[in-house]
Amino acid sequence: MVAMLLAGCGSGDDQAARSTTSTTVRPTSSTTARVAPSTTAGATTAPLPALPGAAPADDVRALVTTTGVVLPVLGPADAGGHRVRTPCGRAATVAGGTPLVGATVVLDPGHGGTEPGAIGANGLREADLNLTVARLAAERLRAAGAAVVLTRTADVRVTLPTRALLATRLRPRAFVSVHHNADPDGPADQPGTETWHQSTSAESRRLAGLLQEELVAAFAEYEGVAWQADTDAGAKSRRNARGQDYYGVLRDSAGVPAVLTEALFLSNPPEAELLARREVQTVEADALARGIARFLTTDDPGSGFVDAYPRATPAGPGGGGTGCVDPPLG
Repeated sequence: MVAMLLAGCGSGDDQAARSTTSTTVRPTSSTTARVAPSTTAGATTAPLPALPGAAPADDVRALVTTTGVVLPVLGPADAGGHRVRTPCGRAATVAGGTPLVGATVVLDPGHGGTEPGAIGANGLREADLNLTVARLAAERLRAAGAAVVLTRTADVRVTLPTRALLATRLRPRAFVSVHHNADPDGPADQPGTETWHQSTSAESRRLAGLLQEELVAAFAEYEGVAWQADTDAGAKSRRNARGQDYYGVLRDSAGVPAVLTEALFLSNPPEAELLARREVQTVEADALARGIARFLTTDDPGSGFVDAYPRATPAGPGGGGTGCVDPPLG
């Protein structure tokens, strides 16, 4: 759910004209099915294929501070250390830490700190869920040999420009911003997963289609869930009034194949209960890892592509630096 992390990100909660897509929205029913896994849901997944590490580089592109904060590096500082962009988007000089010269994959757990994102009826915070899923996906990818960097490793606020700058500095082969949704159009007969891709990037579109395939297939294994969805659920893109990518994290990371995933609707109580289960968090992370691995190792085109219906909602204030307080950097 990106409504609170905008600066060019929208939540899709307006009720403008809809396009016909592969997800069928059912008439509202007063009966909510009990969440129950099928016999195969959560089964152990096969190992991923061997994945490439980071490409060698001569300069430091990012830095993990001694306090665990991941920062994009702008260059060396005159007095030693590195010139960096802070989580709140400020310039700073940092000494020490662990330098990073590149990455195969950058995973971006959406929201964090004073921007919690969506909050389920069960109290599950999207920011926490995003971070848990991203960490689990990173473990899977690293076990297969990929160099993976997370844009945040704790519950801290990070502006959209800083997140995107980490991607453009590290030059990964895939950049995935992990989110969970809110404000659906209505009940549906299948998971309402959405993956947003860059509007002019064929590789971003392919990555979105592969993640859409894997996520929907993984969640569909759970039976008896009262799913909710937007009528244009699928892999899609959206532009702003200037013809640019609407979502700031996709727009500002141009040049790197980037995708924003909205796995399920945290605002839907049955889905929130599902997402609170560690098994389901692992299933989601495995699906993300499989989709990324397929993107890196195959020419699979992906599927589930749709045209997004027009959204009239302008960009909100989230994701910027106003009121942002940087964590200790060392």
